[in-house]
Amino acid sequence: MKKIMLVCSAGMSTSLMVEKMKEAAQNRNIEVEIFAVPEAEIKNHNDVNVILLGPQVRFLLNKLKTMMEPRGIPVAVIDSIKYGTMNGDAVLEDALRLID
Repeated sequence: MKKIMLVCSAGMSTSLMVEKMKEAAQNRNIEVEIFAVPEAEIKNHNDVNVILLGPQVRFLLNKLKTMMEPRGIPVAVIDSIKYGTMNGDAVLEDALRLID
């Protein structure tokens, strides 16, 4: 099962996006684990397939790419429009594209 981790400053603002993405995955019969963590907990999750950053923590992109991509874990920032409109299906699609 693929694991998608979303990151935001406190781990709260992405919780709605996680729910929208889970809903989209269920509608598409895709088995995936999606969860959100605050910035401080990133290091506790090395077993993920992709890391998506909330737009509010885009400043972490270079740091996380340097830390995670050598381990084969892609890192990207969630598109601001997709995030703002809570388009879980589109964000899920972006995440799956990064994994494959």
